[in-house]
Amino acid sequence: MKKVITYGTYDLLHVGHINLLRRAKALGDYLIVALSSDEFNAIKHKTAYHSYEDRKIILEAIKYVDEVIPEYTWEQKIDDVIKNKVDIFVMGDDWAGQFDFLKEYCEVVYLPRTEGISTTKIKQDLHLGKC
Repeated sequence: MKKVITYGTYDLLHVGHINLLRRAKALGDYLIVALSSDEFNAIKHKTAYHSYEDRKIILEAIKYVDEVIPEYTWEQKIDDVIKNKVDIFVMGDDWAGQFDFLKEYCEVVYLPRTEGISTTKIKQDLHLGKC
């Protein structure tokens, strides 16, 4: 079985998230999503609209996702890859090169983002009353 892992906050779920998860799952047989915990988001100075527990429930309902684990630190990625026997690490291409240190442990793939959509854009549009 080929295992794939990806990381993210996955707040305000949108088609870009689904596209990334679908393409990540297509690379293997089992997709693990390491979901940023509320504590980790605070360290990153990021605020999610939904709590970790709610975001986890939402992700678990997506047919491409086989397992959701918590992400507490930037540094845990090597341990996650080893512990979960991961074959492929996947991130959006806006992170290109940032996780190449994982190539010692697994294949690293950067997938193109869906044009015109992001959680940041949704939050900006809501703030500006564009919806």
